[in-house]
Amino acid sequence: MRQLGAYPVTALHVPDISKYDGLLLPGGGDIDPRLFGQIARGTRSFDPVLDRIQLAILRAFVWERKPVFGVCKGMQLINIFFGGDMFQDLAGAKAHEYIGKDQHHGSKAQPGSELFGLYGEGFVVNSAHHQGVDLPGKGILYTQYADDGVVEGLEHCYLPVSGVQWHPERLCFAHKKEGMADGSKILRNFVKIA
Repeated sequence: MRQLGAYPVTALHVPDISKYDGLLLPGGGDIDPRLFGQIARGTRSFDPVLDRIQLAILRAFVWERKPVFGVCKGMQLINIFFGGDMFQDLAGAKAHEYIGKDQHHGSKAQPGSELFGLYGEGFVVNSAHHQGVDLPGKGILYTQYADDGVVEGLEHCYLPVSGVQWHPERLCFAHKKEGMADGSKILRNFVKIA
């Protein structure tokens, strides 16, 4: 993020958010299914303490209407925070999960969305997840879908909150890949908003 003019801070508690311009919720393991009203059925390793800390930090930024951008697990946490739920293990998980390396697949962005404005309608992204969002939370719009229908992007209808299921940080600068979405576009956009 330093290449984009942003200075990252790692917090394992709810910080004084007046010192921060925005929140980037990173990828990570699975999410405690109790947070979306389910028992474990396909969820693998998760850290219930970390999940709750991340949700508390997210709550603080949303309360102050500060920009939030979620990547992979971060996008899923955004949906859960607003009352949505999850598929604990996607039916087509093999096409999306990290198996020695990121998977790659096509996707489509919804016209009028932030992602459509940055990338156009169709573009290829990376993938490293076996879980995915199901029903959207209140105010959440799904704005990008993989070719198999898995949700790959979302944004809130009036708050500066958005997220992607893919990993733009692994598709930019030295990690940029020919024929795939340039991850720096969406990361630059977040820094600009923040």
